[in-house]
Amino acid sequence: MAGQVQRQTGIALWRQIADRIRQAISAGAYDGTGMVPPEMVLAQQFGVNRHTVRSALAALSQEGIVRAVQGRGTLIERKERLNFPITRRTRFTAGIGEQARAMRGLLLGHGEEKADEEVARWLKLPPGAPVIRMETVRKADDRPVSCATTWFPADRFAGMPEAYEKAESITRAFAELGLADYVRATTEITAAHAEAGDLAALELTPGAIVLITKAMNTDLEGVPVQYAISRFAADRVQFTIEN
Repeated sequence: MAGQVQRQTGIALWRQIADRIRQAISAGAYDGTGMVPPEMVLAQQFGVNRHTVRSALAALSQEGIVRAVQGRGTLIERKERLNFPITRRTRFTAGIGEQARAMRGLLLGHGEEKADEEVARWLKLPPGAPVIRMETVRKADDRPVSCATTWFPADRFAGMPEAYEKAESITRAFAELGLADYVRATTEITAAHAEAGDLAALELTPGAIVLITKAMNTDLEGVPVQYAISRFAADRVQFTIEN
């Protein structure tokens, strides 16, 4: 873990420290003790006061990454990342598989709109063509794992929101609307700090990192059926790219 934080960057010091501690935990830096170093040690390491360190640890505690134990210090909560495979037939439920006891798919909102240039390009539609947009959250054992904004060609999948709300699964909703199988054509992956809406949907604190996928699925004839921008809580999931 790097040394002192950068001042006058526009990013709060406690947020920078929370990011670095989160990254160090992910890298296994504290596996020997299972504890985050004491506040005084962290304050000296980062060149800040203990109050700033305490704010960073409080944020990580809200995320469920650490837990304060009276008389001992700050304990790291051992929550293994879920492994999410990205394959030719990427499916959330099948991908998580036996790693979780229960999974949910929640529809937060939906509507019909005109495809902007980006959505039209991914779905290979004329700009302005009607599309169905859905906002969803996927949970594993009641923990939010991902939230997504997804678009479908409206002429083909007008009933998608209702089908998804009933099935809580894109795959089962597709099947109900007559699409028995589909494949992943493209996946792009980036990482960024979570924005306000994602912080709320994924129950994260400011400064948390999300893995962002832009993905396009097609039917077996190669016709695009879905374009999705998904945000995954980086401390809860890891991707495995499979041929």
